[in-house]
Amino acid sequence: MNILIIGGGLLGRSTAQQLDALGHEVVVVDENQENLSLLDSSFGGVTLAGFPMDLNVLRQAGIESCDGVAVTTSDDNLNIAVGQIAKEYFKVERVAARISDPDREDIFEDIGLYTVCPTNMASEKLVSGLVSPGQSRQVSFGSATIVLEALPVDKRLFGRTTGDLDLPGEGIFGVLKGDGRFMLKEALEELSLAEGDRVIVSRRID
Repeated sequence: MNILIIGGGLLGRSTAQQLDALGHEVVVVDENQENLSLLDSSFGGVTLAGFPMDLNVLRQAGIESCDGVAVTTSDDNLNIAVGQIAKEYFKVERVAARISDPDREDIFEDIGLYTVCPTNMASEKLVSGLVSPGQSRQVSFGSATIVLEALPVDKRLFGRTTGDLDLPGEGIFGVLKGDGRFMLKEALEELSLAEGDRVIVSRRID
């Protein structure tokens, strides 16, 4: 794939280097040449210094023939503007944008942009690290990021089933039994709960 990365900060460089290592054709655009010079020496893509809202700069970067655009700057306003330009003006089908403010995520998604919110993802990891270290995993499906977390079963639920759990905003993925066995919860199935069990719950964070 031909992919254009807007923003040569840490996130942009990391994304570009991973895509390059996977064999994709990558172009990175940033106003600051110094950011571009920080790309790893093994990076085989193309770099271009210029203002990302300049249509001529975007054309020079090959946006008219690219398969995807990732807008990764630290400026939400710039990201949404460039994302719109890529999506609506240049008709790029796959456009992903970084967003720092979770409250503005709906704005991005309403115009068809795939969003990544480091704020949500980082806070989830911090909470997990403090409350239940090593017990959560994040998985991405399309534009959503799902966290799976293992919660110990409260003793008042011993001998009862997953149907007795009250977990608003969360779904029950399965039960990790005290002896290490994992039981996946089927659609209408209720799983028994006992001392030492952990319930694997899922919830969307992005």
